[in-house]
Amino acid sequence: MAGRYFDDWQVGDRVEHEIRRTVTETDNLLFTTMTHNTQPLHLDVEAAKASEFGQILVNGTFTFSLMVGVSVGDTTLGTLVANLGYDKLVHPKPTFIGDTLRATSEVTELRTSKSRPDAGIVTFAHECINQRDEVVCRCLRMALVKKRAG
Repeated sequence: MAGRYFDDWQVGDRVEHEIRRTVTETDNLLFTTMTHNTQPLHLDVEAAKASEFGQILVNGTFTFSLMVGVSVGDTTLGTLVANLGYDKLVHPKPTFIGDTLRATSEVTELRTSKSRPDAGIVTFAHECINQRDEVVCRCLRMALVKKRAG
């Protein structure tokens, strides 16, 4: 199991996730159509060319999902009870097809759960960064994580 227990984290812990992913046209097309997102900027090359970006924009919810997904192996794999929520989600720069993305996570808050003495809440600040070192997505994730037994 790669994830850490609540007791293993400290505020300020930072992880540079090793997994990187180059976003493909297929990634964007499948994710966009699976979620019934009909935004032409994601699906219509001609509409995207006519936009200020001049090319297809990758669906922002794909970028967000990839960022969180890449973080799981190093943060909560096998120790997660539940994700409680996400906050302050922003996309400071767009993601384009062909961008290679990486992610970082930093613990910003720890607190013991009032309703579950066997778990605690870890707040992670996640960032997704492209090959140009631009932040393309950022958010806070509140995760209910198991404590070590005994």
